[in-house]
Amino acid sequence: MTLIQRTEPRQISFTPNINPYAAGSVIAEFGNTKVHITASVEESVPPFLKGKGQGWVTGEYNMLPSATHTRSHRERSKVSGRTQEIQRLIGRSLRSIIDLEKLGERSILIDCDVLVADGGTRTTSISGAYVALEIAVKKLMNEGKLSENPIREQLGALSIGINKEGKIIADLNYIEDSSCETDMNVVMTSTGKFVEVQGTAEGHPFSREQFNALIDCAEVAMKRVFEAQNKVLGK
Repeated sequence: MTLIQRTEPRQISFTPNINPYAAGSVIAEFGNTKVHITASVEESVPPFLKGKGQGWVTGEYNMLPSATHTRSHRERSKVSGRTQEIQRLIGRSLRSIIDLEKLGERSILIDCDVLVADGGTRTTSISGAYVALEIAVKKLMNEGKLSENPIREQLGALSIGINKEGKIIADLNYIEDSSCETDMNVVMTSTGKFVEVQGTAEGHPFSREQFNALIDCAEVAMKRVFEAQNKVLGK
């Protein structure tokens, strides 16, 4: 039985260097989803890392008020549980592919602001954050602040789901995401290693066969993400 229906992601676009003040910046677009991402460098590390000879990479995520169909309130004094979860996911994902010792005692802060949300905002943020991180690291190397590239692997992310017909589709938009039976976010490297897999049954539980098919779909679809990243980075 064929489970996979669509392995082709939505149209992917990365527009680099859109912020003249950030060390690295990009607007990442997957279909109608659009995220503004910057990478800022600080010549310091959090207190728990001081004197340990290594750096830090972390992420922040925010949904702008008009990013969705109805205006959401700005998270000024306290961020929501969803926002905290996504921020931690972005930070974990980026730290998994960078050698923090080679980065030295400095921090790279990634800010992801969702301009338009049409599904897959966290995965779009991660895929775009990798591009912004690469640009920032290249700038540090050109300035002589880094002697070697601390980025070990290429990173990307996509959402994969099972629709009500039981078919597996890649890179869900909002309508597909809100109506799917199973939703999975996959973060992985271009060498086929997995950083994180978040799979949830929204309707009926999914089988081991479906789980394997979701991963297979993610691996195929992710090739397009890596191709788009390499194109904008000139690789």
